[in-house]
Amino acid sequence: MCGIAGAAWNSGAEPLSKETLRRMTAVLTHRGPDDSGVYFSNANSGNGTQPGAALGHRRLSIIDLESGHQPLANEDGSVWVAFNGEIYDHETLRSRLEGLGHRFATQTDTEVIVHLYEQYGLDFVDHLRGMFAFALWDERRKRLVLVRDRIGQKPLVYRQAEGRVLFASELKALLQVPGASRELDPAAVDMFLMYQYVPHPHCILRGYRKLPPGHLAVFEDGHLDVRRYWSPCDNDTMTSRSGVPANYAEGCEQLRETLTESVRLRMRSDVPLGAFLSGGVDSTIIAGLMQQLSDRPVHTFSIGFPVKQFDETQYAREAAAKLGTEHHEFIVEPSALDTLPKLIWHYDEPFADSSAIPTMYLSEVTRREVTVALSGDGGDELFAGYERYRAVRLASVVDRLPWPLRKVMTSRVWQKIPASVRQKSFRRRAKRWLAALGESPERRYLKWVGIFDSDRLQRLYSPEFREQLGSANAADFLLDTYKECSQTDLVARTTCVDVLSYLPCDILTKVDIASMSQSLECRSPFLDHHVAELVMQMPIDWKLQGKRSKRILVDTFADLLPESIQHRKKMGFGVPIDHWFRNELRGLVQETLLDPNSLNRGFFDPNEVRRLIHEHVTSKWDHSYRLWSLLCFEMWQRMFLDPATVPSSCPESV
Repeated sequence: MCGIAGAAWNSGAEPLSKETLRRMTAVLTHRGPDDSGVYFSNANSGNGTQPGAALGHRRLSIIDLESGHQPLANEDGSVWVAFNGEIYDHETLRSRLEGLGHRFATQTDTEVIVHLYEQYGLDFVDHLRGMFAFALWDERRKRLVLVRDRIGQKPLVYRQAEGRVLFASELKALLQVPGASRELDPAAVDMFLMYQYVPHPHCILRGYRKLPPGHLAVFEDGHLDVRRYWSPCDNDTMTSRSGVPANYAEGCEQLRETLTESVRLRMRSDVPLGAFLSGGVDSTIIAGLMQQLSDRPVHTFSIGFPVKQFDETQYAREAAAKLGTEHHEFIVEPSALDTLPKLIWHYDEPFADSSAIPTMYLSEVTRREVTVALSGDGGDELFAGYERYRAVRLASVVDRLPWPLRKVMTSRVWQKIPASVRQKSFRRRAKRWLAALGESPERRYLKWVGIFDSDRLQRLYSPEFREQLGSANAADFLLDTYKECSQTDLVARTTCVDVLSYLPCDILTKVDIASMSQSLECRSPFLDHHVAELVMQMPIDWKLQGKRSKRILVDTFADLLPESIQHRKKMGFGVPIDHWFRNELRGLVQETLLDPNSLNRGFFDPNEVRRLIHEHVTSKWDHSYRLWSLLCFEMWQRMFLDPATVPSSCPESV
């Protein structure tokens, strides 16, 4: 697991200097503390008259600790790569390529990339099985190729301007380039406040882009071409050899075989390895398969909280006892006051999923013992594990009711339900569900998952900011994603939407940044594309049946799951921000959001900000997620926009 940075330029454009590349890679040291390296194209004579490239790399050593220095080239130095991630089947690929006459100088997984490119050209991406983001330079063709893995486990940002393309694992590296623009994109602000993240391909700053999952970008002859090579919702790009299971029993058999193989591949490591264990279905299955494949107890890690509502340690203990793992449990009192500045710096953009706090704590304590940890990420999206999928199914039943009955349900009943300030109360969820019934299925789902809906955003924005937004509409991202998903069943279609949006933009961003902030590599067996392709082709009733979610997953791996975990309600991985904002963080949120400098930025109506704070601290309503988003946005501006330069190192406190 590593950090990459660099550039490619056209004839006459300014080359990237060695000093600038040094600064870009230095700010990524947390992603790769073990080694660093740079490569400058032979075509770079220093005067910018020829096309050329510069690749920079920071390495976290996982495989072939001695000879895995990057950037790395093929035999004759005509193809170079700076790679972040893991190619899990590199041994098979290496054997195949050696049979075709290719010669290898190292044992790394990275080296197969340059030889695959030599052999297959741009179709080489179809042969990669793993998580990755990398830059490849073809010296003969003067071509830069940027690639991101199929589901989006590894990040890659870039900027095209003035005849060159700059790229990096994190936005802060691009901001080390002299004269780097730091102009806010109003449309990205709008999307952040609706989703709690800035979705690809957008960045919070104008002119910067994220390479979407399953895409590659080719910069050649001054042109940048971005194209998709894989989609979980497109049968033409999926390469699973297992085919569609003929029946449920065959589906269970194929799932067991494919996921077990995925775990086995991810246990290849030359450094200590363990697993996150929350006590939920997904992480327990991954830890159980690891234990079955290991000849010694697997190290598992969990954190607990003093607040019972957020603590899962009891279930993690039960799972560890059943599986026979060597379990490490840590009780923490998460402090946003201490952690928030670190989160702001590491995440580059405003990012308001508060579960990033416990994820960073978990990564920190895990890194004390191991360098690689396997996780259960992706299980909820692939196997319909979220409660909201049941809400989608129930609403689709209502859509088929006679119009008079639907009219009553959509326009009268919900208004009479008393409000509740408790975020997870049944009353509040029921009212939220009923209030959206009158919308189309796609907009209904948007209302359920959005932090600020369109109506609240219109009240929040100042007239000046609404004018800056123009016709931009944050809702378009999710609505357009629905159009990419062709499934006829609405629940199946919605899980596909989440695999394309919420999973890479929120969950995987959260885990990648939190884990890499501690120089910990996190691997996700559920996100192997062979597993994903198999599961995405399964009928939705195999996953969600009545109130029972993850049906085929639980049935297939029941031998690994304690009875209490098989049927437990999903808890989630959160922190009590609603309580914090009424108590220990009340002063911080008021002093930060009501500071004159904050109110005078011109984005928001000051009276609406005051109303949100007042309603929350007086327990009239729970605006915790909204206030957290506003707090993260303001603190991000103070760290990344207000100073003359972007901080090159992580702050320790507010």
